[in-house]
Amino acid sequence: MSSGSAIRGSRVGSSPMRPDERSEPAPRRQVTYFCAAGHDSQVLFAADVPAPETWDCPRCGQPAGLDSENPPGRLRAEPYKSHLAYVKERRSEEDGAKILEEALAKVRQRRGRG
Repeated sequence: MSSGSAIRGSRVGSSPMRPDERSEPAPRRQVTYFCAAGHDSQVLFAADVPAPETWDCPRCGQPAGLDSENPPGRLRAEPYKSHLAYVKERRSEEDGAKILEEALAKVRQRRGRG
């Protein structure tokens, strides 16, 4: 004998689990993408929008294309960059020297007052 509610696991005001009989889902189409690792992925799109040329493969993360005979190549793995390498891409040596001098001036000013 079970004790409990017949609506266990549902919340008040929730919609039915199955689609409403009075509505129809939007028209869709299935597009297949192929990656260089040999995976094929089926993706659903709205029928009235063009499919993108490439899509990330959900299995390996590499780019996948529409042509099964000629899938896109593998992505080149970028080497690890340190924080300093990213900063050096954005700042010149002169900018770095100027910022360092400003920071040192603030430290000297605080120490002089303290």
